[in-house]
Amino acid sequence: QVQLVESGGGLVQPGGALSLSCVASGISLRDSGLGWYRQAPGKERGLVASMTKGQIITYADSVRGRFTISRDNAKNTLYLQMNSLEPEDTAVYYCRADNYWGKGTLVTVSS
Repeated sequence: QVQLVESGGGLVQPGGALSLSCVASGISLRDSGLGWYRQAPGKERGLVASMTKGQIITYADSVRGRFTISRDNAKNTLYLQMNSLEPEDTAVYYCRADNYWGKGTLVTVSS
C-alpha cells in the first residue's frame, strides 16, 4: 500500500521560509516521477515543482528562484524548501509520486 505523508506546513509571515517534507512508503521515490502541487481556496490545483526519475527539475514561474525541490533516497522523502514566501503562496500543498497523492499540508502566509 502506497502512502505519501506531507508535513511542515503552518503559518508564516511574508518573507519567511518553510520546509515541507513528504515521506513515502510502499513506493520508491528514486524510481518515480515526483511533484509538489498546491491548491489555493477557490482555485484549481497547480504544479509548483516537479522532478523526473532522471532528476530533471521544473518550477512554476511564480516560485522559480524562491522554492527548491529535492529528494533524499535514503529517507525516501521528498522536500520543498520555500523561501521569501508571499501571501499568494497560501495554499494546501500536495506531493505526488507517479499517480499517488498525499493528503496535503496547509501553508498560510500572513502577517
